[in-house]
Amino acid sequence: MGKEKNTDNLSPEKIRKIRLKEERARLTDFQNKTAEAKLPVLVLVEGWAAAGKGSLIGKAIQQMDPRFYNVASLEVIREEDKRKPFLWRYFTQIPENGKFVFMDSGWFSQYADELLSKEADPQTCVKHLDSILSFERQLVDNGYLLVKVFLNISKEEQSKRQKALLGDEDTGWRVSTSDLEQNRRYKEYQETFNSCIAKTDRTYAPWHIIDGANKKDAELAFLQILNAEIEKALANRPGADSPLLKDHFPKNAVTPLADIPLADCVTTDKTYKSELKRLQKELRHLHNRLYRKGIPVIIAYEGWDAAGKGGNIKRLTESLDPRGYTVHPIASPLPPEKNRHYLWRFYNRLPRTGHIAIFDRTWYGRVMVERLEGFCSEKDWQRAFLEMNEFERDLTDWGAVVIKFWVQIDKDTQLQRFTDRQNTPEKQWKITDEDWRNREKWDLYEVAINEMLEKTSTTFAPWYILESVDKQYARIKALKIVIAELKKALGN
Repeated sequence: MGKEKNTDNLSPEKIRKIRLKEERARLTDFQNKTAEAKLPVLVLVEGWAAAGKGSLIGKAIQQMDPRFYNVASLEVIREEDKRKPFLWRYFTQIPENGKFVFMDSGWFSQYADELLSKEADPQTCVKHLDSILSFERQLVDNGYLLVKVFLNISKEEQSKRQKALLGDEDTGWRVSTSDLEQNRRYKEYQETFNSCIAKTDRTYAPWHIIDGANKKDAELAFLQILNAEIEKALANRPGADSPLLKDHFPKNAVTPLADIPLADCVTTDKTYKSELKRLQKELRHLHNRLYRKGIPVIIAYEGWDAAGKGGNIKRLTESLDPRGYTVHPIASPLPPEKNRHYLWRFYNRLPRTGHIAIFDRTWYGRVMVERLEGFCSEKDWQRAFLEMNEFERDLTDWGAVVIKFWVQIDKDTQLQRFTDRQNTPEKQWKITDEDWRNREKWDLYEVAINEMLEKTSTTFAPWYILESVDKQYARIKALKIVIAELKKALGN
């Protein structure tokens, strides 16, 4: 910081002009520092219609490097948004490490509108509030700076601005019917906004109320808040001191992997062929009904290397309409994925209503390979159990069917399949040096997997074990489980 200018005997307007110049320069400097520190900054700008949210953001970013920020206008809910979970349109917009995202309206507005419109039932509103609180906490716990501001204006000021906009044919389109309704019901909206702010105000993500009556004063206040929060975050990384929270979700009892019987889980070729044909036919019929009713389905596969996940998925998809499902093979995260919250890449792969998403490897890599290979801290993977349960709760609250398979084999069976792959030319592409290295850590992985199953087999998204020493047995079992879960969702 340079030497402060002497503002004695200057008018308030000139003092404000000097302060604005200083704060803009500070923000430019902080943008470089956040890039160096790889600090992701999400700025949520909420407020009354016609309060000037868009122009406030526009003024703030004038001197910033446009390569390192994005502005997301999320006031209008598109048809695509309605076919995804509540948080989808917000989670998919979060910034990369070292970059900014400014949101013009967001989850606060949507939640408040649901309360005011009475379109969403009270239970859904409660669920969305829980999702908001989890989302904000997760962002901060994972190192994000979340800055929330509300731009406040009076009923008279709002009416005045709306009339001015409507009086010009070039700006009249900016005033919607719902904006005018907001002014007519100003007191009711005000009470709801105040209630929503109180419910979502947290020490790690506090609300900052800005008086929007004077646009220059509002701009200065916004810049001062933003710079102060960035300075604080650079000094003490967000989430660094966050405690591990207790998981309150109800769980199903699980059997440790070593105690799962495998030897008797076999099926004859004749039974396999007849059952496969029958079950695939039934699944095909259910898939059509799912599409008509708009029910989304997420099927997650985890398991030991060479356990037979690929073949299991193949028999599942053979009977499905290819236009209605997508298989996502999950490998190591790409740079844009690695530089965001680890769940971001999975939010981007969620299906639309009526469609099926099948994941070959999943978000559970956080508590297995990332844990054991040191790709995240101990606190990161310990916190992830709750975060993944919250993620799956949001999916089921949305109406999705979530089916999670662990494909189980023993160590001897894996060695036999590894050796077969290595010695068979057409199968050699299936075996890598990494597979052999992971095998050396079998016992460590087993401990991690047992903990994962115990802590994330919830009543709303339980784990199912597929005994796969006999791959045919595992395929039939998977089809039966999927069919049973789909029937339950369809009300059969």
